[in-house]
Amino acid sequence: MRHYGLTINLKDDPKIIEQYKAYHKEAWPETLAGLKAVGITKMNIYLIGRRLFMAMETVDTFDIKRDFPRYLEEHPKCKEWDQLMRTFQEPVDEAKEDEWWAEMEPVFEL
Repeated sequence: MRHYGLTINLKDDPKIIEQYKAYHKEAWPETLAGLKAVGITKMNIYLIGRRLFMAMETVDTFDIKRDFPRYLEEHPKCKEWDQLMRTFQEPVDEAKEDEWWAEMEPVFEL
């Protein structure tokens, strides 16, 4: 099992933040199935202010640079969901040039 922490900001607008939360209360079943199909076994997203933190567990063979794009390519509804969610999001200042969600460095595990 592999673990990942990723972060992104929501746009600085309370209405957008509430819309984003509402979508995730009723996430599309196809997107959930698509995540599982590429090897994501558990995902939690947390919010403080407008900063999101995603904690993710995956199968050992999961590769973030290979399997997230595969999730979008193989599942049209997942691509549609991603495009919609991106209208609410903006990368954090710390994100690398090719990152949308910025991968965080693990510093502690119990």
